Amino acid sequence: MIIDTHIHLDDDRYDEDLDAVLERAREGGVKGFIIPGADVTTLDKAVSIAETYEDVFFAVGVHPYDMNQFDGLVFENYVGHEKCVAIGECGLDYFRLEGTETEKEAEKNEQKRVFRAQIELAKKYKKPLIIHIRDASRDSKELMLEADAGEVGGVLHCFNADEELLSLANEGFYFGIGGVLTFKNAKKLVNVLPKIPREKLIIETDGPYLTPTPHRGERNEPFYTTFVAQKMSELLETSLEDMKENTTLNAKKLFHI
Repeated sequence: MIIDTHIHLDDDRYDEDLDAVLERAREGGVKGFIIPGADVTTLDKAVSIAETYEDVFFAVGVHPYDMNQFDGLVFENYVGHEKCVAIGECGLDYFRLEGTETEKEAEKNEQKRVFRAQIELAKKYKKPLIIHIRDASRDSKELMLEADAGEVGGVLHCFNADEELLSLANEGFYFGIGGVLTFKNAKKLVNVLPKIPREKLIIETDGPYLTPTPHRGERNEPFYTTFVAQKMSELLETSLEDMKENTTLNAKKLFHI
């Protein structure tokens, strides 16, 4: 059994064949799905999907690229829902910063404000965090420690293999591993994976993005977590079944599902 802990089923690329996508996954041993809250405009769609399928859950949050949507989102309308299992995906992403240095710094500060606010909401509602970090490891870690994000813990989604973040395992954080692990240029993640405590590993797709080998170039979908689990078991020299069981127990513990 595998739980796909990060799958954007509310993306329109699943609209035409969502039933088939989920059925393929279930037949392949994927028995749980979590839709992260990234884009506020599709949040109601995510809730509807979670209400339709017993094994689908959702999170409520705002991706750093969409931080301007944050202040208009009424979290209370979603966070009490029985299928809401987390806050996020939220975090810091400096990859696409543009403009002058002053403008870049202003955007960083606004991302930090929105990230910190979502950490506070997670603590208020006692929900774990789904955290997105790209080109911002040091600032993210400092902010998380300052805001005491470890009070609720969470997952570092699509873990970026930065060893500076490994100590967050001691703060109640898990590490989401997806299709990137199967890429030929994933040497850094391949080397770092054995350093992550086994009890802190969970599996994700981030579909429809980051499709694993041997399906790169196609739309990603939950069934492809099986390729991630296989690669993890090879690198960590454990059986595939043990890897599936371990990551599933970790996901259940983190998200209380």
